[in-house]
Amino acid sequence: MVAFGAQGSPLVFSSKRPEYLGVKDGRLARCKRTPNCVSSQADPADAEHYVAPIRFTGSAAEAMAAVRGAVASMERATVVREEAGYLYAEYRSRLMRFVDDVEFAFDEREGLIHVRSASRLGRRDFGVNRARVERLRALIEGRVRA
Repeated sequence: MVAFGAQGSPLVFSSKRPEYLGVKDGRLARCKRTPNCVSSQADPADAEHYVAPIRFTGSAAEAMAAVRGAVASMERATVVREEAGYLYAEYRSRLMRFVDDVEFAFDEREGLIHVRSASRLGRRDFGVNRARVERLRALIEGRVRA
């Protein structure tokens, strides 16, 4: 069931796009204390929020192309911003159209793609962000086809 607004269009529970997104001092934004965010830059001892970065070989441009392709292959995903060493995408849930923010920061020196996936609204995500990152990891590493 989808909720509809006064104009007959589906309601979108997206909130405002966060202003703190992006890479600052080589790092993506920290996860809030709520369990609806995962990040490869969280403390590895924080099992609720930590997810391993994605390893890659090749240039940052090749890694970005792989990330862009993986994001484009997934339903309800939109690339919002792409710049040198960074890609930001939004994912919308099927029914209520909640928006999740997913960011990638490329560290060519270390051969890593750092990732952060967070729900904009609510407290729990029932593992959706972690599952999304693992799906993206498999697509980027070429283990599965879109």
